[in-house]
Amino acid sequence: MAVDYTVIVVYLVGMLAMGWWGMRRARSKSEFLVAGRRLGPAMYSGTMAAIVLGGASTIGGVGLGYRYGLSGAWMVFTIGLGLLALSVFFSARIARLKVYTVSEMLDLRYGGRAGVISGVVMWAYTLMLAVTSTIAYATIFDVLFDMNRTLAIVLGGSIVVAYSTLGGMWSITLTDMVQFVVKTIGVLLLLLPIAVVKAGGFAEMKAKLPTTYFDPLGIGGETIFTYVLIYTFGMLIGQDIWQRVFTARDDRTAKWGGTVAGTYCLAYAVAGAVIGTAAKVLYPKLANPDDAFATIVKDELPIGVRGLVLAAALAAVMSTSSGALIACATVANNDIWSRLRGLVRPQSSADEPHDEVRGNRVFILIMGLAVIGTAIALNNVVEALTVAYNLLVGGLLVPILGGLLWKRGTVQGALASVIVGGLAVIGLMAGYGILANEPVYYGLLASLVAYVVVSLATKPTDERVLAVWRDRLAGKSPELPSEPVPAHQ
Repeated sequence: MAVDYTVIVVYLVGMLAMGWWGMRRARSKSEFLVAGRRLGPAMYSGTMAAIVLGGASTIGGVGLGYRYGLSGAWMVFTIGLGLLALSVFFSARIARLKVYTVSEMLDLRYGGRAGVISGVVMWAYTLMLAVTSTIAYATIFDVLFDMNRTLAIVLGGSIVVAYSTLGGMWSITLTDMVQFVVKTIGVLLLLLPIAVVKAGGFAEMKAKLPTTYFDPLGIGGETIFTYVLIYTFGMLIGQDIWQRVFTARDDRTAKWGGTVAGTYCLAYAVAGAVIGTAAKVLYPKLANPDDAFATIVKDELPIGVRGLVLAAALAAVMSTSSGALIACATVANNDIWSRLRGLVRPQSSADEPHDEVRGNRVFILIMGLAVIGTAIALNNVVEALTVAYNLLVGGLLVPILGGLLWKRGTVQGALASVIVGGLAVIGLMAGYGILANEPVYYGLLASLVAYVVVSLATKPTDERVLAVWRDRLAGKSPELPSEPVPAHQ
């Protein structure tokens, strides 16, 4: 295992080194939060794929393959479909808005007053997303070093917090590119073929497993529908995803770079399910399906390769965790704290960008500590992730897509939609159970009804607000008035 340990340690040290390097580039709010909106197609595609394919997609995707066979790919597959839909239909318009958060988009579209409430919902989502990724460190470090769960969370979380705090989005982008390469080599090019060969090939797998394992719809139509509702639509509106869209240097990069990343996600989904199916042949009696990934890596891969594949799993967790962390901190600072204090930060001096960077660094550190503490306190990753996505989809899907697609939507309708949808989801989770499907179904329906009814019952949005909105969508106004322009431009 010495070689495997060396691979992992070199990888972790490299992450910290890139955080230090990114700190030298992050000298303005724009550079720190959205990498100066300068990413080209290659970096954009790699980082977008890295953030959406986290521990749930890797460890959880293999676990679903172990339990259901090839149809276990549907969870990650719907994530890829959501990224494709976002990239093809919405990403160019989102990128042209030149904002930092989803709540800023809502204020721009509806004329203000939607930011704090929507910000709280988005903050809760990004916090829980970061927590679930951080909890996954425990599984990986347990396999690597037989480490105590709490210590594993503190170690992994501290590394992510350190490089995210140092360089913001530039550090996260650089580390995500490395993580994308490591995941591609470790999971797609090494673990996938080795697992299939060890299981005797597809013919042997079909002979040893029930036919349901090779039924594309074996996981069940209702489950697939729920995945589409939560993950596909969740990809359209999450702050962690939008913040990556904001990094694209132009419309074409956002559209086609995202399309490449979405297609990669579809391939990754199938690979995870096949690996899980192979693990079922090799280890038919595992107590927990989520142990399939770690078990097949530990027992079937040669020294060195094993270290690289475990690094791939670590990369998957870290990329999602860092993306969710900076999104959580951005929302907490820009959408909640600054608004509650009534702050207005005009471009008044050359020092302003440095002040903005310092403030955002502080919030990443604070949110990072909160994430680590919450991860130590929680045990159930699935429940935490379900709460996060139910709140996101039930509370924010309708007002966000409504703002992009329906001119008649009003700020009162948006606020009613967020409040009614969010409260409905929370109440229904209390009644039906956190893992039930009904909360997101009925919560989303309640949100839609509230949005339409209240919007139609209130005065249409001021035409001057809509005119500014149309200009932003058309890319005619390059920066928000409150955004400091970096000194070197």
